[in-house]
Amino acid sequence: MTSAAASSSAGPISGQSSRPNYRFPSTRRWQPTTSWTLIFAVVVCFASHALAAGSDVAPPTETLVIDHRVPYREGQRWAMFSEQDAERRKVQKRDTSDDSESTSTESSDSPETSRSVSVTTTFSIAVGTPSPSGTSTTASTSPLPSIFDSLPADFEPGPNGQPSNCLNFINAFLTNSTFQECYPLSMLFDKSKSFFEAQKSLVGITRTLDATCAVNATFCSAYLNNLAGELILPENCGADYQAGGAVVVDAYVAMRAYAPVYSAGCLRDPDSGAYCYASAATNRTNRTGNAYLYFLPLNKTLPGTTVPDCGECLRGTMAVYQAATADRRQWIANTYVAAAKQINTVCGPGFVNETLAAAVIPSGAGGGVSAGPSAWAVTAGTLLGVMWWAL
Repeated sequence: MTSAAASSSAGPISGQSSRPNYRFPSTRRWQPTTSWTLIFAVVVCFASHALAAGSDVAPPTETLVIDHRVPYREGQRWAMFSEQDAERRKVQKRDTSDDSESTSTESSDSPETSRSVSVTTTFSIAVGTPSPSGTSTTASTSPLPSIFDSLPADFEPGPNGQPSNCLNFINAFLTNSTFQECYPLSMLFDKSKSFFEAQKSLVGITRTLDATCAVNATFCSAYLNNLAGELILPENCGADYQAGGAVVVDAYVAMRAYAPVYSAGCLRDPDSGAYCYASAATNRTNRTGNAYLYFLPLNKTLPGTTVPDCGECLRGTMAVYQAATADRRQWIANTYVAAAKQINTVCGPGFVNETLAAAVIPSGAGGGVSAGPSAWAVTAGTLLGVMWWAL
């Protein structure tokens, strides 16, 4: 999702413009200058409202780019290869391992080469692949995927060349017990290679969803919304956010999209009882299907090649999103209608609602990006109600 930065940083952020407080001198008779002053004041007032309304314009949505390359670990780093290149490297690696073992056997009787044989044998053992039984045991006992398990070092430096304030702030909230308890699914989608690996097995992704869904979503919605506001403060990551830093922009978008992603990600298939997201992520026969729906709250549009599975999981997920559009500050309000029309083209007219929910403006919410805990409680409560209804 490399292009998410440019799109998501232009999210629906607006500030409420203050209205000028004009005071006009009282006069006892009509004067031309007074009339012109009054006209000028009226024009300024209209201009102020126009500018305030203009700042609420929704950002352009971004098309989700499908990357079919395969992550491949080389030493201490990850690289992306096509499926053909990845398979070719695996074959080369096996050939190298076989050659090493053959060299070790042929040289076992030669004292002159005993030292090189020892080194070669040790290397061969170090890169050996685990047996299937060992892999199964690891999948059930391995730790949960980590958020931001590989942060790039491209943060804006602090004052006078000091270490980045932003990196310090990110490390601080990653180790915060409240953040760890909330374990937001929306922040696992990007920049978490361990989450990518967990999605390769139904057991791994189910364990992850069990953990992220077993929380107080209302509390976590308010907490992450407040954390998003702190993230972009000048003393924290404000400079990186303004510069379009991908890590900060994606984190900000994911924090604010927590509620709809949580509600959609925790939906279960009424027939099988499995998580809808787990089924979509591990469905190898429908790779361009329902899995891409979960990026809609992150201001990503569906790829044009998306072929959804027209079942109850799809209907329930879109019902959650449609309810979330009541808060027009959520990015899902920008992407829902186009996605619903695309789905109805495949699944039939009326399969999902193609309109936004009636707008709800929480009390005390101005044009700003953040709302108080009560606003997020309303949003989370509505989404949870829709989720239980869908079940």
